[in-house]
Amino acid sequence: MTVTDALMAFTFAATLLTLTPGLDTALILRTSTVEGTRKAIQAQMGINAGCLAWAAMLAFGLGALLAVSELAYNLLKWCGAAYLAWLGAQMLLHPRQKMGEADISRGTQNWFMRGFFGNLLNPKVGIFYVSFLPQFIPTGHSLVLWTFGLVMIHVVIGTLWSALLIGSTRRLSGILQREKVVKWLDRTTGTVFLLFAAKLAVSHRPG
Repeated sequence: MTVTDALMAFTFAATLLTLTPGLDTALILRTSTVEGTRKAIQAQMGINAGCLAWAAMLAFGLGALLAVSELAYNLLKWCGAAYLAWLGAQMLLHPRQKMGEADISRGTQNWFMRGFFGNLLNPKVGIFYVSFLPQFIPTGHSLVLWTFGLVMIHVVIGTLWSALLIGSTRRLSGILQREKVVKWLDRTTGTVFLLFAAKLAVSHRPG
């Protein structure tokens, strides 16, 4: 995979993940509608920080293990491929009928921390990074630099999407909660997950 191919493929996958309604989207919509623009921006900054925390864990922890252990790479590869295939099949065959709701009625009033922990504790984000990121790092390139670079692409996409959500809260909220839209996004994402699961299953450890 060339550098250009890797960047384009990851940007597409990250965009699809971002646009699929989930807890982050629900948090931004709810915060923007009820609490106002300022707190919604704080929540988005927290979400971005959560993404960077995932990047650090992958680059300096799991990434180091994958770089030296063929067994660890293969174990993660097959677990990741199996999980992505299962998740993709579930989304394709049993799409949701409505957007998930974020439980933000209780707890800290620090909206940055809400966004941060909401993202950090979201297993879907972790699975996306752990299962997807290694596929988009060209052979011979720095795992640490590419991990942070790719995550920054995801952060930029998420920030732009949140800015659009915050600026058009009422209109987009109605669209994203439509049953047909949610089902279409889930089925599209499920199909892409299945394709990436197959790609991951036949991949080899870089280097």
